[in-house]
Amino acid sequence: MDETVIVYKIQKMIKERYQGVGESMIAGGVDSMDKYKYMLGQAHALQLISQEISNLLTKKEQKNEQGNVVDLGKGNSKDSTRS
Repeated sequence: MDETVIVYKIQKMIKERYQGVGESMIAGGVDSMDKYKYMLGQAHALQLISQEISNLLTKKEQKNEQGNVVDLGKGNSKDSTRS
């Protein structure tokens, strides 16, 4: 099986789990503030993982693209060339 197929399946499972956590919270599956915080943490972690996988799958990060380098210089934030 191709590696990208495996990654997409994992990403789908993560999204399904995220949806399940949200549905459980909406349906009243939270009976204490501790459980609410735990489920919110799960949702946050699943969303973060899903976003990182998406970022890795983009071709932009797969290539060694040359970007622009901006020299911000040292010293104060005002333009020193103006008077």
